[in-house]
Amino acid sequence: MTVRTRFIAGLLALALIWFGTLDYRKLVRPDEGRYAEIPREMALSGDWVTPRLNGLKYFEKPPLQYWATTAAFKIFGPAEWTARLWPALTGFLGILLAGFTARRLFGPTAALYAVTILSSSLLYLAMAQINAVDMGMCFFLEAAVCGFLLAQGGNRRWMLAAWAGLALAVLSKGIVALVLTGGTLILYSILSRDWSPWRRFEWARGLPLFLLIAVPWFIAVSLANPEFPRFFFIHEHFERFLTTVHRRYQPFWFFVPLLLLGALPWTGMALQALRQAWTRRTETEFQARRFLLIWCLVVFGFFSISSSKLPAYILPLFPALALLLADYLPRMPQRALLGHLGLLALVALTGLLLSPIIADGADEITPPEMVVPYARVAAFSAAIWLAGILTAFWLVWRQRRTPAMLTLAAASLLAGLGILLGHNNLNQSSSAHFIASQVKPLLTPEASFYSVGVYDQTLPFYLGRTITLVRYRDEFALGQDQEPDKWIPTEAEFRQRWLADRDAFAFVEPDTYEDLRRSGFPMVEAARDTRRVIIRKPQP
Repeated sequence: MTVRTRFIAGLLALALIWFGTLDYRKLVRPDEGRYAEIPREMALSGDWVTPRLNGLKYFEKPPLQYWATTAAFKIFGPAEWTARLWPALTGFLGILLAGFTARRLFGPTAALYAVTILSSSLLYLAMAQINAVDMGMCFFLEAAVCGFLLAQGGNRRWMLAAWAGLALAVLSKGIVALVLTGGTLILYSILSRDWSPWRRFEWARGLPLFLLIAVPWFIAVSLANPEFPRFFFIHEHFERFLTTVHRRYQPFWFFVPLLLLGALPWTGMALQALRQAWTRRTETEFQARRFLLIWCLVVFGFFSISSSKLPAYILPLFPALALLLADYLPRMPQRALLGHLGLLALVALTGLLLSPIIADGADEITPPEMVVPYARVAAFSAAIWLAGILTAFWLVWRQRRTPAMLTLAAASLLAGLGILLGHNNLNQSSSAHFIASQVKPLLTPEASFYSVGVYDQTLPFYLGRTITLVRYRDEFALGQDQEPDKWIPTEAEFRQRWLADRDAFAFVEPDTYEDLRRSGFPMVEAARDTRRVIIRKPQP
């Protein structure tokens, strides 16, 4: 079997593992439910311009992922795997792009390592299996960066690919894509005293291409919804970055442990690769390694100073990190590599020994019958990881570096997927699938369905219908202000509506349920899980 055949066979095996488990886990709140429900409603309404969540206008993100998932729903039907298909697909394409770019820049061995490293990095793997918008932006930013790097070799058509990738990144998550790419280019030019990339930008063709792809939806949605520009550009970008209005404030060092954990099993090696990246290694004017280093620093630094932080924000630096490590790993000293693997084995052993502690986290919401099986899965995953690390150590000791890295990546991929899939044991407390399945057979199209003082992002998706919010605003404030007839601001009004309904259901927390019961509210319990209760108006 030739090297090319083995590489293709390995990619096919990776694809089978990558896509084969998308339907195993139930959608969990909040992001997975939110980004499944918006496309479900878009598919039903046929309105591809104005996104809606639970029937209300929702402008927090641009529509590219909604469009892709809506298309998947229309072709294959709404399901867990179709809801997760876009992140998984863009994540897999990102792996292929990293391998292609590494081959063009650094050679065939680097291509193999880039695919190996990126596919098994913990945060990258996790976000490709979770229905959120971060992986889509990560891929298109990677396309912009890789197209830019390849264009520096003289073929300026790659610059058009960079412009297209940048436009699709904007359609994935907004104008932050422009800030990251522009900031990196400016810093590179200043620090390296290299202004040559600006001459290869293909402004005459690239900028019109960018505008043609990125701008039409923003015009269309603004014409249909005059409130959109202020909310999206000011509230969702500048206020999110400069203020704590989104209640996601974290200290400036928040991403340090996340990077160290998310880059596993390559953390130590990757940090060493970053340190080596500044050194000039060729006589050419443009220094690709420096540019990738600065990209990593800009992404990490920008989100570190932001007033709004979530773990996946630093995801766009991972493809660049994989490229740098793929270039450095073949010449990394054996002693240093053995040292990193030894430390990694201690981490895995610690995880294996501490995994039973997970069971101690059981409580009323996640009882032992959920947590104990998850602790067993975590222990099994840690054991697989430890075995893979020890095998990789032995292979490096025997001067077989490439098989060692493939073994390390395979064990890390399987262990990471094990942790993700094992989470399904906790889904009865983190997903509305189970409580919705209890009550869905009782629903009729005419029945009203309320959510009082609380909202579970996965509930409308699993019910297959929107619900009326009572005394709950949060991210729905803009939509409720624009269409106030679609929600109920007070519990008193809810009681009046309930009494007037022929048939009605309500989703409530246990405390609210007890308050309603003590007040003599007319209801019967229709379904319950560890977090919520669904009540129904008594039927004659």
